Amino acid sequence: MTNADAGGVVLYDGASAAVVAALLGVPRIELLGTVTSTQDVAHELASADAPAGTLVLAHEQTSGRGRHGRAWTSNPGAGVWLTLIERPSDPASADVLSLRVGLGLARALERFTTDPVRLKWPNDVYIGDRKLAGVLAEARWRDGAIEWVAVGVGINVVAPSAEPRAIGLAAGTTRLDVLRAVVPQLRDAAAALGHLTDSELAEFAARDYAAGHGCVEPVAGRVAGIDRTGALLINTGSRVAAVRAGSLVLQEEAT
Repeated sequence: MTNADAGGVVLYDGASAAVVAALLGVPRIELLGTVTSTQDVAHELASADAPAGTLVLAHEQTSGRGRHGRAWTSNPGAGVWLTLIERPSDPASADVLSLRVGLGLARALERFTTDPVRLKWPNDVYIGDRKLAGVLAEARWRDGAIEWVAVGVGINVVAPSAEPRAIGLAAGTTRLDVLRAVVPQLRDAAAALGHLTDSELAEFAARDYAAGHGCVEPVAGRVAGIDRTGALLINTGSRVAAVRAGSLVLQEEAT
């Protein structure tokens, strides 16, 4: 559990921000107790020229959010609530960043569970039919170039009891264990160039939670995977639609 030292400095499972930064090899960590959202703090820091690799960590979020402003439960000490600031130079990579981050999370988190980690377009991480983690990547642009991207990640180390469709990691997993596994994957995802490669497409297909399922949103049909630009492919019966925005709602989730 996060606490504070005798001087009131916030600690992360007993470690200071400097210790955690050295452990992860990042230039700066903003370590906070309770915040509205690590994403909000990250955008403020990035606008004040925080370097790429700056990591915002919180013990608790009171207004954690996912895509389209959806709430994300972020109980005190129960998960890893973070936002990573990066400054990528390739606009094409921004199209697929959430998917790349998801692939990296799946690789990293699989060591903390006995079950396969699966992915649901565009930004959800699952074990079985329950949600383990979510991704929210928000870019800020100036004159047609990316100034920064805030890569928000929420990971349930312990599943919130109020969320029956949530799941956590194996008992005994610590948040520092998770950070050591996850942060290098996040940085690699942000540094990758271009759209998805053939190997990334194959890896996503092997982990695809939704492939073959009927869906009602963003258009009605049957999920047929993704393409290299990150678009969701849906077979509507008359054509295969490539959808680049919206949320995927499966038929079984709509009932």
